[in-house]
Amino acid sequence: MDQVSLSLGPGEVLAVIGENGAGKSTLMKILAGVQTADAGEIRIDGQRCHFESTREAMDHGIVLIHQELNLCDNLNIGQNIFLGREPRTAGIINRREINRRSTGFLEQVGLDVAPTTVVGSLTIGKQQMVEIAKALSVNARVLIMDEPTSSLSARESEALFRLIGQLRSQGVSIIYISHRLAEVKRLADRVVVLRDGKNAGELVGDQIQHDAMVQRMVGRDVSQFYTRQRHPTGDVVFKAEKIRTVEWPQHELSFEIRAGEIVGLAGLVGAGRTEMLQSLFGVTPLVAGQCWLEGEPVQLNSPSQAIDQGICLVPEDRKQHGLITDFSVANNIGLPNLKPNQRGPGFSNFSKQRQSSLEMCDLLDIKTPSIGQLVKFLSGGNQQKVVIGKWLAQDPKILLLDEPTRGIDIGAKEQIYKLMEQLASRSMAILFASSEMEEILGLADRVIVLHEGQITGVLDHQQLSEQAVMQLATGTATDHSMKA
Repeated sequence: MDQVSLSLGPGEVLAVIGENGAGKSTLMKILAGVQTADAGEIRIDGQRCHFESTREAMDHGIVLIHQELNLCDNLNIGQNIFLGREPRTAGIINRREINRRSTGFLEQVGLDVAPTTVVGSLTIGKQQMVEIAKALSVNARVLIMDEPTSSLSARESEALFRLIGQLRSQGVSIIYISHRLAEVKRLADRVVVLRDGKNAGELVGDQIQHDAMVQRMVGRDVSQFYTRQRHPTGDVVFKAEKIRTVEWPQHELSFEIRAGEIVGLAGLVGAGRTEMLQSLFGVTPLVAGQCWLEGEPVQLNSPSQAIDQGICLVPEDRKQHGLITDFSVANNIGLPNLKPNQRGPGFSNFSKQRQSSLEMCDLLDIKTPSIGQLVKFLSGGNQQKVVIGKWLAQDPKILLLDEPTRGIDIGAKEQIYKLMEQLASRSMAILFASSEMEEILGLADRVIVLHEGQITGVLDHQQLSEQAVMQLATGTATDHSMKA
């Protein structure tokens, strides 16, 4: 970061946008006391402040809601909300008071769950709402939201937007970071754009338009981001017939994917997309049905079996399930290839691992000082590329992608879109789940739509429209020709 400046008024929603690596997260960490600045100053009500810890920032009413969840899975909701600030009676933690007060904050964020519910049992979306409730419990004057809707359903997002409106009317100031520019346009009073660690522009009121934001973020025209070249597909590579997942055992799923085909998997949060992809990768074995790969029946009872068959999964939560963040770029890319790359029993082939890592960094344009850099120090977009790279080094037959662009900037998205098109042109079969309608409409040759664990329709490219997808995703389609 280089001399970044911004101001914030009472009751104002200020959006801070920019590509991954632009300095957004670093700036927010400085404002919230997570780390200290090398130069410059922070002023609150005209008074100069210096924060050495998040506690000091919170004491001044500044609270950061992290994009990555910061909860204790083994504790219940109320215990998480008041962790370290537990109300006590005669020195003993008052659990009844924790539950009573937590219920009020949960109602504020629209989460209808008992405060005694263990956080680890909640979906990612609901855990995100707990994070917001936790922040509200501190009586914040400045609430920093870093990608708050990245894991939320449409209904949960609407509840959050209503809450933001309420907080604004109460004089609470909000710094809102999001790669979803439609949200920024809807919510922000003002937008500050960062690029390469510097201020790149500011937009106010009617100036806040999609094209204006994008041009300031990346410095180029991106009108083509959601379009791709279509090409003929090949023979059926993968076929699933009457498979049933653990989460939705009452519904049979049947579909097929052809060589060189990009198939989208659409549906609302909770429709069963992630569960289906995890079952195809053997994370949760199928309870019924049969799969074929290149005409031969295959067993997918574990990830190792899936990998051996040439099926790889890029998971939705890259930090939890896709990476070892304390490992280097080279070690992460090399992990799936330890056995095939070994010199002999128990001996790794480091030269081959290094070569493979360099090739993936070049192919995917992974921005890192070296392949020895720890993954935790990379931006979100580059972390995602590392996850993809470790599987591409396997030369898979089928690539499964679960929300491949979740939480990454528009420039990194463009690179992943181009990569998907490039892989499809080489006859790789791709099945990707996405909550972003523009991705589904712009990338997919066909779209499989799920609703409550069942396939409600399969749309080819000519049938694709936002209305057609949403009718099937909500179970309200009236055109029977689109149904599976």
